[in-house]
Amino acid sequence: MQKLELTDAEKKYLHDTMNKVSRSFSIVVPSLETPLNTYMATAYLLGRVVDNIEDCTQPFAWKQQRFQEFHQLIEEPASAPQILAIWSQESWPGLTHDESEMMGEVRGLSLWEIYAQIPERSRSIIRRWMSEMADGMLRVEDPDQHPLLEIRDGVRVLAAESDYNEYCFYVAGTVGHLTTELVVVHYGLAEDVTTRLVATCEACGRGLQKTNIVKGFAEDLGRGISYLPYTWHREADFAPLSLERCMMPPSMSWRCPTTQPAIGWPVS
Repeated sequence: MQKLELTDAEKKYLHDTMNKVSRSFSIVVPSLETPLNTYMATAYLLGRVVDNIEDCTQPFAWKQQRFQEFHQLIEEPASAPQILAIWSQESWPGLTHDESEMMGEVRGLSLWEIYAQIPERSRSIIRRWMSEMADGMLRVEDPDQHPLLEIRDGVRVLAAESDYNEYCFYVAGTVGHLTTELVVVHYGLAEDVTTRLVATCEACGRGLQKTNIVKGFAEDLGRGISYLPYTWHREADFAPLSLERCMMPPSMSWRCPTTQPAIGWPVS
């Protein structure tokens, strides 16, 4: 069986990059056994690459090209130097400095070199679900596809509850499957245990993502987007879109949080 042995520089890269672009995952992943921790960190950062393409405020055609290049990378990581050279010349508006650095040659190449070293059985799991996530993100952005984001009162908003659920599958249900399958392979879990975990992993991921959406509602609205469906806003007389009811009574000392983005891995 192929054995993964990272250099000290590669370990430091995963540690440093995780701490720059993640919060809870950067705390949890190091506590996992080796090499599962490496697989999870690598998968998380690949998911962040997908998120970065989706979060970027470039036009749809531009994102479509980047997602095509991501698919090439996930299938052929050896193509990373060429593709990241292209990405280094692109502008990535809407991303933080650390997120933008991940997309270029200097800070991005190590991720793909580490991914290429992961044994095929585990790498195939990452490849499958990262591809599913990327395809879903592209569908979100495509004006002719569902889940459909519509413009309502100047805000991009998911049209219906079905779109909301489909979106949550793409960005977090896929992660539930990916992490569960990596754990199953790492520990060699019995079939009955595997069946139970697989049956609930998607719902777990989607549930965490829906929590993130609520936590990040105010910040997302500030970026002109809402991941709560339009039908729900309509039931509330569209008050959430203007944050009219976002302030709780003073006695509760609570305001809508503005520090957690809704897009991306659950509770990132």
